[in-house]
Amino acid sequence: MSEQFLIEQLKEGISPFHSVAFAERKLKDAGFLSLSYDQPWKLEKGKKYVMNHHGTALFAFTVGEKFSSDGMLRLAAAHTDYPYLRIKPNADFQTEGYAQVNVEVYGGPVLNTWFDRPLGVAGRVVLRSGDVFHPRTVLYQSKRPVLIIPNLAIHMNRDVNKGVEIHNQVDLMPIADMLSEEQKDTEYFLNFLADELQVDKKDILDFELNTYCVEEPAFVGVQETMLSSPRLDNQTSVAALLISIMEAERRDGVNLIALFDHEEIGNTSKQGAASILLHDMVKRIYGLLDCSMEETERALYSAMLLSVDVAHALHPNHKEKMDITNHPVLGKGFCIKEACSQSYATDAEAVAIVCQICEEHNIAYQRFVNRSDVRGGGTLGAVASTLIPVKTVDIGIPLLAMHSARELMGRNDFGALVDLVTHFFTL
Repeated sequence: MSEQFLIEQLKEGISPFHSVAFAERKLKDAGFLSLSYDQPWKLEKGKKYVMNHHGTALFAFTVGEKFSSDGMLRLAAAHTDYPYLRIKPNADFQTEGYAQVNVEVYGGPVLNTWFDRPLGVAGRVVLRSGDVFHPRTVLYQSKRPVLIIPNLAIHMNRDVNKGVEIHNQVDLMPIADMLSEEQKDTEYFLNFLADELQVDKKDILDFELNTYCVEEPAFVGVQETMLSSPRLDNQTSVAALLISIMEAERRDGVNLIALFDHEEIGNTSKQGAASILLHDMVKRIYGLLDCSMEETERALYSAMLLSVDVAHALHPNHKEKMDITNHPVLGKGFCIKEACSQSYATDAEAVAIVCQICEEHNIAYQRFVNRSDVRGGGTLGAVASTLIPVKTVDIGIPLLAMHSARELMGRNDFGALVDLVTHFFTL
């Protein structure tokens, strides 16, 4: 079930909006009741709840049948976004009969991997409505490749294999089509979008659209021990949290998952991990379960958070890039990530808890630490734990080609991650 769910998540998670829509649908099918932050809540013991926040963030929690404020609050968080090219407003321009689309870079993609790939378009479009404060919002997915960024031929770029700088405003502009003479003065992409949505072009007020790699996941290797796919970072973690919150059962406490947006650009938004939403949500949940302020504070400060995001695996052609004693490889389990800089929010007590869960249930895990002379990446854990200062550990499956248009993982590692989070939510 886990592997099938992951493949479905990877195919569906083509934008943060689509990732959240898929997650919300799966949770509702599993009996989670829908909440909205601007509506009254009525919470009951033994029930499960889900909330979609601004379309790209999602929160789901379960309340045990025997809930008490002394039952440990257990949290897990991941992010729904990934590095891509985002389409700008007034996107249309044309060059010598080529219809092109103006884009900007979101996050930190490996840019050269986006060349020569069939690209789709996905996200949300906001339309005119009768109520100015409630415009109509629709999800959009092209479901087929409509853009491509061709490489410059080696005959015109002789140094391409030596490493050539990519100029974002020049080299990354996709081609949408070839224009006829009659079409040269038209808004070709906007017309296409209006036709796709079957709306008047004038009713399209704005959009949040990104390019996505239309290629599907594929098992690779002689024995198919690896999975190559777009968006492994971080749909693997999203899928693991969804499976775990649906499968785990606790009678005495609250389990909560938070799927944040905007991790790839620093977490600072109303739907990012740097918002106060998670802290406020915990207070609201416990207050509506008849807990006093003191009981709520006690529960909050005795909680634990899993920050779930991918890790770097050792690259066989570049062993020198990894730490000399902490270098995970594909297929040997998920990673516990540590950094004394606190770019990973892990501390020894939280690590010990995860290690004991893994050892008790035979779950494979590895350790990741950056080389001492290399500045690594960060996760939402360090940000979220400043607002909810609880025991936190950063974990995730190891990848090769992280932030490429296609990334690579070990086939068995996802199951280990699901097992860990499920037991964390069950014990």
